Formats: sequence, C-alpha cells, structure tokens
Amino acid sequence: MKYILLSILFIFFLASTIVRAGSIAIVVHPDTKTSELSMSQLQRIFLAEKQFWPDNTRITLLVRAPVAAEREVILDRIYHMSEDQFKQYWIAKMFRGEISSGPKLVFDAEMALDLAAMIPGSIAFIDNKNVNDQIKVLRIDGLLPTDDAYPLRSK
Repeated sequence: MKYILLSILFIFFLASTIVRAGSIAIVVHPDTKTSELSMSQLQRIFLAEKQFWPDNTRITLLVRAPVAAEREVILDRIYHMSEDQFKQYWIAKMFRGEISSGPKLVFDAEMALDLAAMIPGSIAFIDNKNVNDQIKVLRIDGLLPTDDAYPLRSK
C-alpha cells in the first residue's frame, strides 16, 4: 500500500513538472512590424504603460485565464505579482481612467492563437509547443523560446 501511494504521488509530481516545463512564447498578429522586444519593453506593454505599437496600431493584450500554467510564468517573470495583485492592478488602472478596459481573457492556447491571428496589434503568450504558422513569435532580449537563455522559461 505504501508503494502504491508513493507511486501515485510520484506520478502527480512528474505530471505537474511536465505541465510546467517549457518556454512561454510571446506571439503577435502576423502583420505586426516589431520582431523583437527587450524584457523592459515587454513589461511596459503587459502593464499597459505602452498601448501602441511604433506604427500607432493599438496593442490588444490577450491574457490566459487564471488556471493556465503559462499565466503563472508571466505573473512571475513579467508582472512580478501574485494573482490578487494582478487583479488589483487592473482594477486600479481602470478606476484611474488610464485604460478603457483590461486585458482580454482567453481560455486556452487555441483561442489565444486564433485571436492573435485575427486582431491587428494583438499580443499574447502561449506555451511554445503550441506555436503555429498563423502568428508571429517575438524575440525577447534577442532570444527565441527555443534558446537556452530565453527569459520566459518555466522554473
């Protein structure tokens, strides 16, 4: 019985490690002129401090739902916030009139890909394994999600 319980715990641990492994790709509408961002530029976009691309196209931020593993990485690496702090941040920005609406919530990688491909100026994050040819993947600090030193890797 003890070995069965340990085996089950090991499988859950292994499964959670597999789900969290990988890199988070920052993807944009294919016509977006920008191909690379620094981490500080990416943070400014995700914090809605920068709301337009260089060609004056409005940035539409697409954010995964709270249960997504990718969201945890983005909250940690880009926002440096907990889930509650993230929600408070957007409520405060809207209350102060700095933005007319918060990020658009997407429920899965497929929805993020579809919307990023359809909405000019959109930016989203997905697990790199879900990247397809409908969207454009941005370099972050000169690196792609497949590079070893890529800054948006799961821990």
